[in-house]
Amino acid sequence: MKFGKLKELSFIGSADIIGTGITSIFWFFLASQISPEQYGEIFYYIGIAATAAAFALIGAQNTITVYSSKNIKVESTLYFLSLILGMITSFVLMLVFYRTDIIFLLFGYVINTLAMGELLGTRSFFSYFKHNLIQKVLTLVLGILAFIIFGVDGIILALAISYTSFTIVIYNRFKQTKIDFNSLNGRVKFIINNYVIEVLTKSNSNLNRFFTVPILGFAVLGNFSLALQVVNVGLIFTVIIFKYTIPYDALGEENKKLKKVSLLISIVIAFLGALVAPSIIPIFFPEYGDVTDVIRIISFSIIPMTLTKIYSSKFLGEENSHRILYSKVVSMVTFVIAMIILSPDYGIIGLGLSYLLSTVAETICLI
Repeated sequence: MKFGKLKELSFIGSADIIGTGITSIFWFFLASQISPEQYGEIFYYIGIAATAAAFALIGAQNTITVYSSKNIKVESTLYFLSLILGMITSFVLMLVFYRTDIIFLLFGYVINTLAMGELLGTRSFFSYFKHNLIQKVLTLVLGILAFIIFGVDGIILALAISYTSFTIVIYNRFKQTKIDFNSLNGRVKFIINNYVIEVLTKSNSNLNRFFTVPILGFAVLGNFSLALQVVNVGLIFTVIIFKYTIPYDALGEENKKLKKVSLLISIVIAFLGALVAPSIIPIFFPEYGDVTDVIRIISFSIIPMTLTKIYSSKFLGEENSHRILYSKVVSMVTFVIAMIILSPDYGIIGLGLSYLLSTVAETICLI
């Protein structure tokens, strides 16, 4: 059994580590080729697509993972509802922004989230490994080709196309399971709670983009987005453990030792990020002069974010999602208040402190 679990964990781990490495190469390469303003603008529109996708996802990834792990056949019904909402959301985006590439990316995120939830819930870890790596490789290859041919304007469309392989998972589920709204009876509260959590999570993670641009501009957002790329690399191990533990927590297996190890590793990574990364990044990205200071601050957010993932996995496994919902609200309110107070006087440093405080507030709320 230990060997079997190690094998399963290795599929998730290798997919996420290799995948994050591949996409990091692309984003770091892009940062070296364009100005902070252009880099910030790309992430601004990515944030819009990601937030819009959250509003479309009735079948949030955690919902799909929990019910798939329990063999409760609600996937096709939730997929159908999410795709319908996606069409409605895309219509709104077109009216506001007049950009088709954002709409394609919206559906890419929706399909990816639904498929990933099912693959993790059914513990199809090899399929997860395969589809995840295909998407990451396509991000790198298509992203660079689009940049060479079309410039910055082709990046978002290239990202959207990279998610096409996940349509196979969605198509197969529709073939195997019929749409049945009765299957949602008795589960609506949990589904709605997770839906709201997904909306708040994505809104919270992208608040820095929406608030930064009008207050501090695209250049500051570009610097902050590059710093977040470094933090995302540091979070690889935490995300791997979270994806692995959710289906087991849903079955009552808590994996406490594994969670403790993940916390210890996150502490080490946080200190390495704060001490080492600031001296390396300016060498490769001389135009991003503000990254050095902010990365010393937000690297420490890896620790509370790891604790948040550990508690979230436990509560989701118990279908006790309202606690997570409250913590997301607290996190968002903390970020907005701190951003309004700190950013006008302290610029990107205030943005970094706001981000760190919001992650700590969310963790405290869960504890």
